[in-house]
Amino acid sequence: MRRLVLLLAATVFLLTGTAWAATPADPRIAGAVAVWAERPLYVDPDFISVTDSAETLRVISGAEFPVFVAVVPSGEWFPEKGDTELLAGRMAAANGKPGVYVVMDGTRTEGVAHQLDVSTPSWTYGEHDQPLSKQLTEFLDGVEKSRYSTPEPARTEPLPPEPEDSSPRKPEKFTVGTAIGHGLGGVFIGLICGAFLGVIALVVAAQARAQKEGRA
Repeated sequence: MRRLVLLLAATVFLLTGTAWAATPADPRIAGAVAVWAERPLYVDPDFISVTDSAETLRVISGAEFPVFVAVVPSGEWFPEKGDTELLAGRMAAANGKPGVYVVMDGTRTEGVAHQLDVSTPSWTYGEHDQPLSKQLTEFLDGVEKSRYSTPEPARTEPLPPEPEDSSPRKPEKFTVGTAIGHGLGGVFIGLICGAFLGVIALVVAAQARAQKEGRA
C-alpha cells in the first residue's frame, strides 16, 4: 500500500512539473499582479519615462468600475503571439478580481472585461506623444454597460485557427445540355460578330461605289 501511495505521488509530481516547464511564468503577469495588490497601475521599467503615473491613477480612480492597468511591452514575439486581449485575460485570471483589465504599450490600448457586465472596445490608438492618461481616458470612454450579458471570465486561451477551405473545386459535370449550351453560346457570339463585320463591309462598299460614280 505504501509503495502504491509513493508511486501515485511521484506520478503527480512528474505531471505537474512537466506542465510547469511547458508553461513558464510570464514576468509581466507576475509583476502586474504583485503591484495591483497595492495600486491598480503597473508600469514596466522600460516605460517609466513615458508614463504620467499620477494622472493615470486619477483616471483609474474616477472610473465607475474596477480598472487594472498594465503598461508593458507586447507583440508577436511574446507568449501571447500578438494577441493582447489574451494577455489581458491571463492577467485578469492571475489577479482573480472582477474588473476591466487594460494593457497599454505606449501607443495601442486594449482591454477585456473579467467577471463584469460591461463591453470593451476592441482597441484604441493614441496620437503621437499623447499622454497615457489621455489614451486610457479614450479607451474607458468606450466601455459600455451591458444589460443582456452575464458576467464571464476573460479569455485565457488562444483563439482557434480559422478553418481553411481545402476542398478541391469539383470540375463541371459534362452533360449534353451543357455542351449544347456552350456551343450555342459560341455560335451566337460568332453570328453577332459576323453580322457586325458584314454591316461594316457593306457601308465601306457603298461609300466606294458612290465615290466612283461621282468621279464618272
